[in-house]
Amino acid sequence: MSTSFITLPFISYGKMSFPNGSRLKIITASDGHWGQPNTDYESSHRNLIEAINREKDVDLVVFNGDLTHDNPSLMPELKKLYDQLQVPYQVTKGNHDHTDEEAWVHYWGQPSNYSFVQKDDYGIVLLNSSSATGEYLCVDMAFAQKALEELQALSHVFVFTHISQNDWTRHGVDCTDFMDLLASYPNVKATFHGHDHDVDGIMLYRKKPYLWSGHFGGSWGNPFPSYRVCEVGEDGKTVTYLKTVKDGTILNGNNL
Repeated sequence: MSTSFITLPFISYGKMSFPNGSRLKIITASDGHWGQPNTDYESSHRNLIEAINREKDVDLVVFNGDLTHDNPSLMPELKKLYDQLQVPYQVTKGNHDHTDEEAWVHYWGQPSNYSFVQKDDYGIVLLNSSSATGEYLCVDMAFAQKALEELQALSHVFVFTHISQNDWTRHGVDCTDFMDLLASYPNVKATFHGHDHDVDGIMLYRKKPYLWSGHFGGSWGNPFPSYRVCEVGEDGKTVTYLKTVKDGTILNGNNL
């Protein structure tokens, strides 16, 4: 297995060059854990929504799993908050969302495995990686392969799934077939994960980048709530960078 891990001290904002202009700008944030006892989940969500609404030229936001904390009945309440965003958003299912497929579609109006085209030339693939009881799963390979085939003519494809599909983190799962599948598509530019609240860097598998955004809610993890931005420039250059929710400080960045 060919993997490498790049940690924060070696990847910094100073080593990332911003693209010229912006054709596409995506923000992803994970692990809000709405409803978790003994946490100020209302403030953490309000702060994130305000931070995203301060960003310019955002095309899409992806909430990458663990939207709620073991209480899916709170999803309608949470959706009203998400609807305060000034830009479109999508969601993936996390292991704490405890929702079967029928209920997920009812709450969010889309299946937990879902793909679409953004701005004519950018593919987005959202994949479920957990059961309704919170079991960690490998993604649905048949759906993933079908989606990647349908999007293979596009210049860029971005994949979002809550749980890492490699056991290189404490809470990842070993799904080598999926990792190899992504490696076989040149236009897959990056895969984004949540789940690991204390991971916010980049890992590489067969030269493909996998990225985390820490967390913005929940009771554990990095001390700074954060979210991740991904941009494709007019020059075709693709970059990603991690920002603090509090004041938008860029903590690390990578050319993709």
